[in-house]
Amino acid sequence: MTRVGDQLGIEESKRYVDFKELIKDPDVDAVISITPNNVHADIIRACLEAGKPFLTEKPFTRTYEEAVPLLEQYEQQQPIPAMVGFTYRYTPAFRYARELVRTGKLGTIRHFSIQYLQGFGVPSHQVPYMWRYNKAITGTGTLGDLGSHMIDMARFLFGEFEEVTAQLQTIIPERHDPVTGAMAKIEVDDFASFQARMTGDIMGVFQTSRNAFGSGNQHEVSIYGDLGTVHAGTLDPERIVWIREQEQGQLSTTTLEVPAHCKVKQYADFAAVLRGAPADGVPGFMDGYRNQEVLDAVVRASETKAMVELPKV
Repeated sequence: MTRVGDQLGIEESKRYVDFKELIKDPDVDAVISITPNNVHADIIRACLEAGKPFLTEKPFTRTYEEAVPLLEQYEQQQPIPAMVGFTYRYTPAFRYARELVRTGKLGTIRHFSIQYLQGFGVPSHQVPYMWRYNKAITGTGTLGDLGSHMIDMARFLFGEFEEVTAQLQTIIPERHDPVTGAMAKIEVDDFASFQARMTGDIMGVFQTSRNAFGSGNQHEVSIYGDLGTVHAGTLDPERIVWIREQEQGQLSTTTLEVPAHCKVKQYADFAAVLRGAPADGVPGFMDGYRNQEVLDAVVRASETKAMVELPKV
């Protein structure tokens, strides 16, 4: 603290060791929280108490139980600007896909698939035990880490979840703990698959894994409507593939560049929110809460091996 404070020229009275005191500092205009999951709720609560706008990392909280009192607190006071770090809303290809859905270019949407695959956890990489595998810190595994992005993308594109069924799996049951030198049991999922019925009877299939060999950061969406199909993803974030019918029933598959107005920056939106300016598709407080609600439903569906209905919105 002393060394960094000296390097940055921070006065002694501003060298906080308690984040709550830092948040209350009148010189702090807004808060960006990018901590592990176990302190998300505490930081959000401190921001609400201090009336400080915030951008918090996802998932919103570790569990739905942590999210409920935050919503109660949020609704009992003057609302403050708030964002949740669902960064893929700012992938140009996904924003363009949303525009095509909302403007009816694809016709009635019937179903979709979303996958988010990473390969960093495959056995050959020998990834050690870390906080991301600790249930007390994370709440869930790849479901909360990557699956929360898939859930938000579905809500961003199509609306609310109505019901889910799910299977969660821990593929690698233990990993070497560099602190103890022993093998540590993994208590969270590293693979998740679930199905959902969305608003308007749109059906969705979701899959996420940390053990997808060869996948770097592969987040993809396929949307199937009566008038066309769109494929979009992070591997080609400024293009989409659009399949549609041309004259005489001929199918046309076109790769399109995303228009400039779909290239929006997350922090630019956060700055706009702080200024009170309207911004389309900003992931706000309720998006974080609803996301946690769906995560909880997915966990319960997997545990009970039964369909779980979501509360009506």
